[in-house]
Amino acid sequence: MAAMARTPSADTLPPELFLAPYPDTIRGAAETLRRVVRAAVPEAIERVRSGWALLGYDLPIGRKTRYFAFIAPEPIHIHLGFEYGVAMADPEGRLEGAHLKLRKVRFLTFEPGDPIPELACIDLVREAGRVAALTREERLALTLDRDWAPARRA
Repeated sequence: MAAMARTPSADTLPPELFLAPYPDTIRGAAETLRRVVRAAVPEAIERVRSGWALLGYDLPIGRKTRYFAFIAPEPIHIHLGFEYGVAMADPEGRLEGAHLKLRKVRFLTFEPGDPIPELACIDLVREAGRVAALTREERLALTLDRDWAPARRA
């Protein structure tokens, strides 16, 4: 019986193969963002999530992992996103997603040719990892505290 050629599954598909169909500018931005995530959270586990058409990052927490960040390329731009972004500190107001009424996720969008502020992105990825490591209740408390803080100051 002849051996059958195996097609990589979503979990084993190399990121470079996943990114290959995208324009050079998007692939270059993706490589920069991958480097940012590795610099910010070296223990993060990178995995192609073909169903979502993105590179997903899991944070090891004890014996489990928690999905916390993603790089989502599109033909016209690329996103660096955060699963628990709504609970993250974002003092410079860079994160998008509230305007789309997203409950938890927040993200940055980069167009081809946009400079990627690597240090600011590293800070946000670290913050995303910190927030992801919290319990659900702690994340909820952070979110509620931020939502109510302006009302308390008034």
